Amino acid sequence: MAEKEILIAYFSHPGLNYADGKIVDLPVGNTEVAAKKLAAITGARLVRIEQAQNYPEDYHELTEVAKKELKAGARPALKNALPDMAEVSYLFLGYPNWWGTMPMPVWTFLEALDTSGKKIAPFCTNEGSGMGRSEKDLRALCPQAEILSGLPITGHKVADSDEALRAWARGILR
Repeated sequence: MAEKEILIAYFSHPGLNYADGKIVDLPVGNTEVAAKKLAAITGARLVRIEQAQNYPEDYHELTEVAKKELKAGARPALKNALPDMAEVSYLFLGYPNWWGTMPMPVWTFLEALDTSGKKIAPFCTNEGSGMGRSEKDLRALCPQAEILSGLPITGHKVADSDEALRAWARGILR
């Protein structure tokens, strides 16, 4: 499927996460697992979106920080340089659902990119809240881009998401 220039950018949170009704310690975040599966399917290059300042390790502290960032409209600084988007046609954008939308570092990332004329296909790991309002937020953040139908992935079932990712990517890139 790599005949189109495709980029997969994702934000993921390893460590303590909520999964299937309990707090678990994930060595690799669910969104990163999905992003790597999608890269294997599409042949696309991967870019990790990372905030410059680490989030708290404790899950409950993390959720409070995330809630405060969202409420304040924070734009946390990013650790990595932005990717060159000149040749990118499709941006697969992965993130966990935090408080009904994308984590604020994803907002920082998108606002710093020129997404004009790009097709953005979001995928969102969650434990029952689906895409939340993230697709609506993407349309507002990237008005010159085409926001494609997103794929919600249940976080604790991400290991078994290969077929759903394959079918979704095939539909996006056809």
